[in-house]
Amino acid sequence: MIYLDHAATTPLSSEALDAMRPHLVEGPAGHAANASSTHGVGRQARAAVEAARDRVAGALGVPALDVLFTSGGTEADNQAVLGIARAARHAGRGAHLVTTAIEHHAVLDPARWLAQREGFDLDVVAPEPDGVVDPDRLLAHVRGDTVLVSVMAANNELGTIQPLETLGPALAERGVPLHTDAVQAFGRMPLDVEGWGLAALSLSAHKFGGPQGVGVLVLRRDVPADPVLLGGGQERGVRSGTLNVAGIVGCGAATAAAGKRMDDEVPRLASLGRRLREGLTSLDGVTLNGCPDRRLPHNANVAVEGCDGEALLFALDQAGVAVSAGSACQSGAAAASHVLEAIGARADAAHVRLTAGATTTSDDVEAALTRTRDAIERLRGGGGGYV
Repeated sequence: MIYLDHAATTPLSSEALDAMRPHLVEGPAGHAANASSTHGVGRQARAAVEAARDRVAGALGVPALDVLFTSGGTEADNQAVLGIARAARHAGRGAHLVTTAIEHHAVLDPARWLAQREGFDLDVVAPEPDGVVDPDRLLAHVRGDTVLVSVMAANNELGTIQPLETLGPALAERGVPLHTDAVQAFGRMPLDVEGWGLAALSLSAHKFGGPQGVGVLVLRRDVPADPVLLGGGQERGVRSGTLNVAGIVGCGAATAAAGKRMDDEVPRLASLGRRLREGLTSLDGVTLNGCPDRRLPHNANVAVEGCDGEALLFALDQAGVAVSAGSACQSGAAAASHVLEAIGARADAAHVRLTAGATTTSDDVEAALTRTRDAIERLRGGGGGYV
């Protein structure tokens, strides 16, 4: 099997596994202790969590106290959107939100919840046809009562990189908090939390070699946010719940490793991604979705004329190539991708996303291109339809 779905999840890195191992089995040192316990082994667990927090903070260039651990990117996004918006309204600062039509549902759905259930005003800004949001167009929606803008760093389906370097400073001048979903971006592009003036940033460990079920919310301490989960008061009182010590330790190790590898890994991924895009679009009736330049290095999202999407995914799976039709977070959903709809992508074409990663080789890419070409030809010729 050639795995080209690293945007969905990545293999656990050796650094993360080695760091987690002592905390997965209760041993003589009591590594499986609750990090909120006050006895000696509990303090050891707490020290491991704080060391992981320091590693994440160091990789992102933020204060350690701004780093909060969650159960994943979805919770981090929900906490940022719901928490910041509700706190601002409670303080009388307004009740207006701005986001984009290509955000992950972990941002769009809580924003729509606030609009539909809690009386907030919501503006959802469409991207340009290349999948990049025009900063001037988005800023035109910002009002005096805007309490939060949420724009992802890079889109999870198209891989398009959004202009946070322009939006962040402009919003900071207006005193409007900016949250970014950076789940797809970390380890594949530089993130400048301070330079972009971010109030909050979300990560998910399994997107860069960490374990599933662990996320990070960077939340600046001067940005009020109501908690979404209430209980034990962990994580500055913003995110209650017993800390997943092993997962957090693995997240810290994976974050540090991904940050250190970026200088070498990004050019390698760029070469693989370029070859994927060039090889696919050289086929008749195959075109690139999204901006060819402002995109993550490992991503190739294409439209394939003359093929059914489900049939193509099935044919590739049968040929030993694991790819995605879009976001695996909605695996099995019959509805069309809201991202592709937002950029006006052809509804009569198959759309597939191929994403390289740490385990991908140039031989994998060449083999995948050959198998993809063969699958397309069979489907177009009627010789291997979906059964």
